[in-house]
Amino acid sequence: MTALALTSRQTMRPGWRVAALIGIVLAGMLPWFGSPFVLHLAVLAALNILIVNGLALINLGGQLSLGHAAFVAVGAYASVLAGQHLGWSFLPAAAIGVVAAALIAVLLGWVILRLRGVYFVLVTFAFGELVRLALLDGASWSGGANGIAGIPAASLLGFEFDTRGRFYGLALMTALLSTAGLWWLFRRPLGHAIESVRDNAALAESTGLNVHRLQLLCFVLGCMLAALGGVLQARYIGFVSPESFNTGMSIAFVIMLVIGGRQSVWGPLIGALVLTPLPELFRGAVQTQHVFYGAALILILRFLPDGLVGIARHVNRRRKEHA
Repeated sequence: MTALALTSRQTMRPGWRVAALIGIVLAGMLPWFGSPFVLHLAVLAALNILIVNGLALINLGGQLSLGHAAFVAVGAYASVLAGQHLGWSFLPAAAIGVVAAALIAVLLGWVILRLRGVYFVLVTFAFGELVRLALLDGASWSGGANGIAGIPAASLLGFEFDTRGRFYGLALMTALLSTAGLWWLFRRPLGHAIESVRDNAALAESTGLNVHRLQLLCFVLGCMLAALGGVLQARYIGFVSPESFNTGMSIAFVIMLVIGGRQSVWGPLIGALVLTPLPELFRGAVQTQHVFYGAALILILRFLPDGLVGIARHVNRRRKEHA
């Protein structure tokens, strides 16, 4: 039985599932009744959940990318350029951003997914830097270091998402749908096959599974989620620049995944909710923010190797021991 199945069955009994669902709904509604600052943080958290879900999908396939921000950039820039130069509306421009990321992921993943461990991580890191430098040097089309400003708000069927409250509804819907999609996938035979690849790729291949194709599928889908997050981020902030998608951003996504729980579909949600507010709260003390990240990583890796999502399983196990 896989680790994800164990987590779902041991910590998410029917009563807990209902309670968790109610808690998620209530937590999702609260920002609409908060201040504009709280609503802003809620939008960023929802976008991070969507992006980190993509990284979680890649990780659940047995790999870990350190260039995830590059695909966020591809989605953002491709959609913005399609809107500016082709005059396309939000939806087809967003589709262009996601498809562009998928095509790049297929070409890149087909080559580098044969690498394992640190070699894969280093190549994705190099790719992320390559994309950032290309955006910096392509001033004629990307705006260079100045970026692109004045990006119009997202709109669907004539409805403008031009306020924080409206955009939060869009971001929340995409974040929850991506989480629900991951949950659904890993309860299907395909999800179980992907998990077996993560647990033991050699053994999975000996049973007849095509490890390379499964990992490529995870990589492409994960990069598409990242690109969609980039599309929405560009429309929300109204500005994109290469420095918005640097290596530090990729590292932040990895930290969210690890702290939340990298072997659970709920890990990205928990990690993004916990860590998204920190850069804003520690804006005046950047070094303190880095110290906190480092201390949190050390403590969680030492005492909670499954991340914060593992707390529920730990509590349930302790309750059984004392029963």
